[in-house]
Amino acid sequence: MFRFAQLWYLYILLPIIALLLFYQLYARRQIRYRFSLVSWLLSIGQSQSNWRRWFLLILNTLILCSLALLIAKPQWVDPTTKTKILGIDIMLVLDASGSMQFTDFEDDSRSRFDIAKDEAIQFIKKRTDDAIGLTMFGNVVISRVPLTVDKAILQDIIQKLELGAIDPAGTLLSTAMIAAANRLKTSKAKSKVMILLTDGAPSQGDLDPQAAVDIAKQLGIRIYTIGIGSEKGRIWIDPMRGMVQQGAVNKELLTAIAQRTGGKFFMARNAKSMREIYNTIDSLEKTEQEIPLFTRWIDRYIPYVWILMTLVLINLILKTIVWFGL
Repeated sequence: MFRFAQLWYLYILLPIIALLLFYQLYARRQIRYRFSLVSWLLSIGQSQSNWRRWFLLILNTLILCSLALLIAKPQWVDPTTKTKILGIDIMLVLDASGSMQFTDFEDDSRSRFDIAKDEAIQFIKKRTDDAIGLTMFGNVVISRVPLTVDKAILQDIIQKLELGAIDPAGTLLSTAMIAAANRLKTSKAKSKVMILLTDGAPSQGDLDPQAAVDIAKQLGIRIYTIGIGSEKGRIWIDPMRGMVQQGAVNKELLTAIAQRTGGKFFMARNAKSMREIYNTIDSLEKTEQEIPLFTRWIDRYIPYVWILMTLVLINLILKTIVWFGL
């Protein structure tokens, strides 16, 4: 595949070049001279053909077009690139239920969800060699980003996440773990990790947490669980259902999930403690593996630079040496 990274430059430059060409051909008035001996000059072969001027006009047009293409930054697109990295496979499993809108900390006006997003991004920035994916859950579960080492795309997606993008009236915690495990099942990494962040317990209609734990153990996935928010129940207002009782963080369940899979439970009581939790997880083992990139952009401007320089050099030689004074 081929693309121009700054295609919009062509929308500006090509019409300008077309206008210049129109002016040169039709609007510009050429200086004309009259000689009484024109017929005699023609008879002795002193006429000058106009083809040289046309050649230089075409050459100058090619130079301007080449310059426009160069400014637009031509690139080859390789969507199937694979690269070897020294890292682990990590699935972030983020709670997007309605109670994540609460603010718990006096020194921080951000909601639980915004804090979780910001700290996840900081964690991603440090894990340069890891393949990381994202699963969100509320009353439904969405596998938002597959495992990738393209951190720019992943960070941009997380930054744009908002509560309400999926149905927030539930906490399908176990279903989300199974969905994330499904992303990790084909991983060839020796170390596969799931980081589960939630502020509550599974809601009615969710699957049995033990089933999710068994699947994770069979696939060799370690689950690190992070409880965020209050250890006591709260009441919150749902725009559709009115007053809703929100249970406290189920420390017992999250601790059991982590311990049974070889992970660890953490309680995030503020933004600082959440960052410390991510720093602890950041010390995980690493292993070399081959991972696909979403897309690799390969700049291909050097050949066009040489073409442009060649055309300019030809133009310069013709005007100063071969057809001097034309």
